[in-house]
This record gives sequence, structure tokens and C-alpha cells, in this order.
Amino acid sequence: MTCCDLSLDSLIDAEQLLPHLDHSKLRIVDLTRASVYRQLHLPNAVHVMPKQLVAQHDFATGKLPDQAKLQALIEYLNLSPEHHVVAYDDEGGAWASRLLWNLHCAGFQRTSLLNGGIHAWLAKKYPVTTVVPEIDPVSHFYQVCLDGCQSHQIDYEILKQAVEKKQIQVWDCRSFDEYTGQQRAARKGGHIPNALHYAFDDALDRENHLKLQPLAKIRQNLQDIGFDLDQPVVVYCQSHHRSGLAYVIARVLQWQVRAYDGAWSEWGNMTNSPIVMGEKPL
Repeated sequence: MTCCDLSLDSLIDAEQLLPHLDHSKLRIVDLTRASVYRQLHLPNAVHVMPKQLVAQHDFATGKLPDQAKLQALIEYLNLSPEHHVVAYDDEGGAWASRLLWNLHCAGFQRTSLLNGGIHAWLAKKYPVTTVVPEIDPVSHFYQVCLDGCQSHQIDYEILKQAVEKKQIQVWDCRSFDEYTGQQRAARKGGHIPNALHYAFDDALDRENHLKLQPLAKIRQNLQDIGFDLDQPVVVYCQSHHRSGLAYVIARVLQWQVRAYDGAWSEWGNMTNSPIVMGEKPL
């Protein structure tokens, strides 16, 4: 097979991936816990740890790494421009989606999320292994380009201005207690003004191997909350881990989305950031 033979949607099920396991331009990336990866993983899967995906700043624990670190990730994954990345994890897709967001910010767009991750794969009794793959180095690495990063990322000052002018929809995908301020993980508790709450794990079907709920149901839930899927949205959580999944969900729904990777770990620690406590924004 050539790279042109590999055509995968941005969200795929296990049965869609199975025929392509040995494709020369497929890179499967495992973001399960290290103990899970040692016990079993998809054939040819490369393991990535969360610390490889984030750059910690003062009071912001999940920021996008700089260009050099993103390039190091590309080279660790042995990615050429012709590769297609399929990512999965063992938690419903948050860390896997965060990897995909990093790649999108780096300009690499050939990506898919494996719906349900390792749980859905095992439910099908598809092959797994304990073998760590030996991957031949590619002849030319994909070169990181951050020129289009603003299509996927928004920073604190720009978001603050848009929020104060009520020019942007904001999706808070943390827990309800974090949203209301009952649970605090920064100097201040609460949520960004006008942010609407839909927890990332509300989109998961725990009775179906942590696959996403039917997309039509997720869409309806978001609309019932008050979102307009024809208008852009910004997603955030505590450290842009959980909101990684919200970002991918929005893209699958063809909703224009950016992620605030400063997240509440930044917003909740800034002295001049506006916040709202309680259930509903004022």
C-alpha cells in the first residue's frame, strides 16, 4: 500500500483501523498509562507519555510546547509528512486527543482518534502485543510549522478581551463542582464568564467501552445547553487535558473550535481575570 491508499476519518472505530495495522504510512500512538502499555498495546503502537505533550509555565500546567519540543515529538514518533497518526488511550480519548491537538498546532493534520481506545479494541478481541516496536527512521521528518497555530489555540489576553466583549462561546468541560467553584484547583474558583458547562465525560458511553455517545446525541446535548454550533467556540478545562477530547468532538461535529491551553490553571491564578461563581453565568 502507498500513503494514498490510507484514507481515515478524524474519528474511527476499531474495525476501521484493523485492516491497516501494517500500513507503511500508519503511525499508531498509545497514550495509555505506562503500566497498561507494558501489559498490552496495539501492534506497532508507539508509547507517548503526557509529559511529552505539555510545557509547564508559572500557574499554567498544560501549555503547548515550543517549536523545538514539538519537533522532538515529531522525531520521536518518526513522522514524515506522508504519515497518518491514529491515537488512542485508556480513558476515553482525552490524552489521545491532546496529542492530536499538539500535532494540529504543529501543522500536521493527518490524524484520527480511535473511538473507545484500548477498551473498544479489546472488546472486539483484536490483536494486542507486549512487543515494543522497532521503527526504521524515516528518510525525512515532518517539519513543524506554527504559522497556523492560531486556528487551533487561543491565549489568555485574546480570550479575555473576547469574553469581556461577549464575542465568543466558551465550553467548560471540567466537572460541575469545578465549574461552580465548589472544587478549587487554583487561587480562584469558578468559571470564565458566559462559559457553558458540559463535562467531557458526559460525552462518553460507559456502557459501550468508553466510546463516544452517538454524535447526534452529543450535538443535541450541546445545543440544549445553549451552544450555537454555527458559531466558533473555545474549549478549556484545568490543563487542556480533558478539553483535548472536547476539541476533537467539536472538529468531528464540524464546529469551528480553538483550545485555551492556559486553561483554568492560568485563568484561575491571574489577578485580573474575571470569574463567575455558581451554576449559571451572570
